[in-house]
Amino acid sequence: MTTPARDTLPTHEVTNQPTDRDPINLWAADPVLQECVTRAKGCSEPLARYGKTLGMPEIHEAARAANAHPPHLRLFDSGGRRLDEVRFHLAYHQLMQLSQSAGYAALPWNDEPGGHSTHAAMVYMASQVEPSHCCPLTMTYAAVPALNTDASIAKLWVPKLTAHTYDPTIRPIAQKHSATLGMAMTEKQGGSDIRANTTTATRDGDHWRLRGHKWFCSAPMSDGFLTLAQAPGGLTCFLVPRWLEGERNAIHLMRLKDKLGNRANASAEIEYHDALAYQLGDEGAGIRTILEMVHHTRLDTAMAPAGLMRTALSEAHHWVSHRSAFQRRLIDQPLMRVVLADLALDWQGAVTLGMRVAQAFDGQTPEDRAFARIGVALAKFLNNKRCPVVVVEAMEILGGMGYVEDTPLPLLYREAPLNGIWEGSGNVICLDILRTLAREPLAAEVLRAEMDAAKGVDRGYDAALRDHRERWPDLPSEAEARWFAERTALLLTASLLLRHAPPAVADGFIATRLTGDSGRVPGSVRGLDTEALLARLG
Repeated sequence: MTTPARDTLPTHEVTNQPTDRDPINLWAADPVLQECVTRAKGCSEPLARYGKTLGMPEIHEAARAANAHPPHLRLFDSGGRRLDEVRFHLAYHQLMQLSQSAGYAALPWNDEPGGHSTHAAMVYMASQVEPSHCCPLTMTYAAVPALNTDASIAKLWVPKLTAHTYDPTIRPIAQKHSATLGMAMTEKQGGSDIRANTTTATRDGDHWRLRGHKWFCSAPMSDGFLTLAQAPGGLTCFLVPRWLEGERNAIHLMRLKDKLGNRANASAEIEYHDALAYQLGDEGAGIRTILEMVHHTRLDTAMAPAGLMRTALSEAHHWVSHRSAFQRRLIDQPLMRVVLADLALDWQGAVTLGMRVAQAFDGQTPEDRAFARIGVALAKFLNNKRCPVVVVEAMEILGGMGYVEDTPLPLLYREAPLNGIWEGSGNVICLDILRTLAREPLAAEVLRAEMDAAKGVDRGYDAALRDHRERWPDLPSEAEARWFAERTALLLTASLLLRHAPPAVADGFIATRLTGDSGRVPGSVRGLDTEALLARLG
């Protein structure tokens, strides 16, 4: 038990200020997550342990320290020899150890049922505390399918990537207890158009040498990177090890990106100076090979914004429950209640949609795989468009304190846009949605079936679904891709809520998101069951 802080000061007595929050078990305090994991047949035992540990005060202090002391680049040693290393605060390593040992990157590949759903729930909870360290772990998780295209590479690397431990030492992969893997695709001239990459690959015996630049390299202290380079046969995927036997691979870190958020994690500009690399997949099939990694990272970019929304709403709810204005507690004021309740609909929709997609990742049928492809794009698009809105409104609820680093809101604000940019910005995702539906009839079929599963339950939903299909009997033009993606994702979310959420949630979502009975800013709604919706915040 800690001694309380002094509230009687020489000039005044501290009143009407919320006390510091007690430790929160992120699993036990979240009935929405528990319900979603149960439906998806995820593993509650590791989630309960992970959620309890993430809620401990010392972990929150580590999260603050990792962001207050961002990584720094050390290019040379004292004698002028190249190091090309990024140095991190000890708190960052503490967080990496916690999440890696919990199975964040490993559980989906350990042949246990519900592994991807369990992983998605871990992403959601980790993002509530310190989202920056999720980046290298997400890429480590997502790299496994791409590495499995080469049996010899997979035999060495996959056991290290799926180990329940964290090993940040600078050693070649064969000497490590575990490993992390990053990604380096984007170049200056192409951005999302990776076919425009100019990095070259030259054959050197049984391996290759890469020369060129990468404008964004996520987690540059990873033990290896998946990257794309132009081989004689076309754009090809390669594994570039960070550390070689007795030497450092010729990967030069040029500078660290000075980012808006994600501060505890390093992102770098790099150059390959004839760096050793191993081919993955067929020569010329680089995009197809690396898309397996991108597909899995998109699951995490769909779940992380739900976690950010959860923390923002939890902080806002705590604030209004312990602060009064105009002789009334803020939580008892009707306008405050309707704003919070409206925001809670976005959060519950995001969790429900993201976890349904994770369930499809666990599936084994062609229908599961098809739904995972279309569903993850829809979830990434919608969840990330709503996340910044929810975070900003929660910040405003705290007033001036929401703008101060004593609260988590500034960190959440800086983080809110990231997952909408990473692994395909909004326009890229919308075009991917149209492309998937055009090229894969099964994806269109399973999506239609998922939305049809809720027909006949709510007249408003039925009318909205009918209007949607009448407006777009075929796929829309590219200019309408965002409108189409938004309405499709909203209808899919509403279908899931109608089937699985309490009536207050489903009814409120349909009335405010589908039938047009609302304004354009949060809280400009009517008829919400605020009591039931706020109770779901825990």
